[in-house]
Amino acid sequence: MKYLLAPLVAWAIAQAAKVILTSMRQRRLNLRVLAETGGMPSSHAAIVMGMTTAVGKYSGVSSAAFAIALIFSFVVMYDAAGLRRAAGRQAAILNRLVEDLVHMRGMQEQRLRELLGHTPVEVLVGALLGIGVGLIL
Repeated sequence: MKYLLAPLVAWAIAQAAKVILTSMRQRRLNLRVLAETGGMPSSHAAIVMGMTTAVGKYSGVSSAAFAIALIFSFVVMYDAAGLRRAAGRQAAILNRLVEDLVHMRGMQEQRLRELLGHTPVEVLVGALLGIGVGLIL
């Protein structure tokens, strides 16, 4: 349980922060952000860095488990900020092309989701949150 507490608490704090920040920005309660990807802070980064910090704290930073957790965290955070973000930008371009087709030929297509990933700042804040929670708990 000691390995699970920090990542789960970091994830819960990140998700609560997303709801609060989004709701304040939109001036209404928005619980939909709990089921969406992206947003500030990255709960993906928070949970993996919370886990990595807990593993480092309890197993030692020279352990194989810490090395595995750290590499896993980097892969998850790279994916959240890099690959999925790029896919979101491609979706935005495709949506514009589809809109042009709708205007030119009247074709109807479903819009693609554009917010698929995180900005580097969202990932950094999530990672710092996970590390902080991991060190405190």
